[in-house]
Amino acid sequence: MSQTTLPPLGSPSSSTAVPFVRLVPSVSDSAFHSLGPLVVAGLLLFDALAATGSLAAGIWMASTFWQVEPSFTPYVPFLPTLLFVRILTLRHYGLYRLRGAFRYSDDLLGAFKGVSLGCIYGFVTLLFFHRGILDQPLFLSRVVFVCDWAIMLFLVITSRVLLRQAQSWARSEGYGLIPAFVVGVGEEARVCIAEINESPRLGYKVLGVLTTEERTADVPDTIEDVPVIGTFNDLPELARALGIKEILITDAQLHPRRIFNAMMNAGRKHHLNFRVVPSLFNCLPEKTQIEQLGSLPMIQLFRDPLSGVNRFLKRALDVVGAGLGLIVLSPVLALIAIAIRRESPGPIFYRQERVGMDGRTFQMLKFRSMYADATDEIHRRLMVETIKYPAHANRGTRGKQLYGKVFNDPRLTKVGKWIRRYSLDELPNLWNVLKGEMSLVGPRPPIPYEVAEYQDWHRARFNVKGGVTGLWQVSGRNRLTFEQMVRLDIYYIENWSLWLDIKILLRTIPVVLRGDNTY
Repeated sequence: MSQTTLPPLGSPSSSTAVPFVRLVPSVSDSAFHSLGPLVVAGLLLFDALAATGSLAAGIWMASTFWQVEPSFTPYVPFLPTLLFVRILTLRHYGLYRLRGAFRYSDDLLGAFKGVSLGCIYGFVTLLFFHRGILDQPLFLSRVVFVCDWAIMLFLVITSRVLLRQAQSWARSEGYGLIPAFVVGVGEEARVCIAEINESPRLGYKVLGVLTTEERTADVPDTIEDVPVIGTFNDLPELARALGIKEILITDAQLHPRRIFNAMMNAGRKHHLNFRVVPSLFNCLPEKTQIEQLGSLPMIQLFRDPLSGVNRFLKRALDVVGAGLGLIVLSPVLALIAIAIRRESPGPIFYRQERVGMDGRTFQMLKFRSMYADATDEIHRRLMVETIKYPAHANRGTRGKQLYGKVFNDPRLTKVGKWIRRYSLDELPNLWNVLKGEMSLVGPRPPIPYEVAEYQDWHRARFNVKGGVTGLWQVSGRNRLTFEQMVRLDIYYIENWSLWLDIKILLRTIPVVLRGDNTY
């Protein structure tokens, strides 16, 4: 978008200029949003105290009223594990989510499921540690369990009801609202904006309307008192400038490819959530979830296909595996860092923008394997050829193919060649896994200029988080063409299971140690 000066952001043909200052959230609004992490931290502290207090109260009630003789002392060494499990289950059911619309019934159901499963998993974990590892008996009374569960459930429900009441009051006063754009200028857009304006408790504030195509003379300056400020092509720039978090799409003519590109171009520091009205069912991607925004049915795009228990299990494997990997491999990481520092000037780590799930970009962390002044031009040309002209993309021989890698890359340092051979340059990816940007297993995240050459069906790779390793890495790696790689990624996505992840991780170890198919 070319208009970056202060006053108008609208079309040059607009008769009414829209001052930029009117569209920027107020200072008080920004200050309120900064309280979000503090509120979540307060909830975490409250839940930790509630879990500890409910267990102690359950033991006291059992010993006082039912003549049961348990003691709190055996539980003390395992309280951190018990609290971690309970808080993790509460988080899984969305009890720390403060943004967007909410329903008391959803919070009550989430509290019931989270507390119930947290208590069950917590006590199972205690039994596993005591009897399975320490080989010590641990007395668990059903009375203690029921009392603990009931008290914990009461405390969690009470805290969430009070929180939502405070949140409803704050939103009615105009605080803590999610800045949003509406895409489209038809009747659906008018109804959507009117519903949001009449129901501030929903938690949204529409800052502007975007047209899907170039603005014409028949497009009004405002819709329900919200200014029309640009086109959908302007979305990334406008969203960053105004701090937009949600995009509400009401125009059925918008192609999903444009949505994907807008999400990717918004940048790694600005994640956008997309929702559409039901009239767009005919062009929706598969990853959707039906929700409700007040009286309006809404569909959220690009939902993680791994839902419920599967998503919980995969994330648990990622956190445990990445955490243990960083700890166990810390001596190796230190030695590589020293070697890189001693060989050539420049940083030890290399941060490269990659495209993750749903086109969201992030900074992938690697060990630097090239000279500090190396450029990516040679790799750009190679990837265009690899994706668009596969018949000419082989950089190896007929007996030993090489796709997507520069043979005898002059940009590599001596240490870089060695750590690349054994994929040691990718070990810092474990930090991205801990942050939730990547998974241990999944399609390898590409660079944005690679994605620019993708066909539509290639974008199925972005249905899940990118991985440190994957089916491609253990099935031939750079000996496979780009199309073969994509088909393997799609097979993995469509046939995912926890056991498949474990098998790929186990197969990765000998592949890495042998330095298979690396150059």
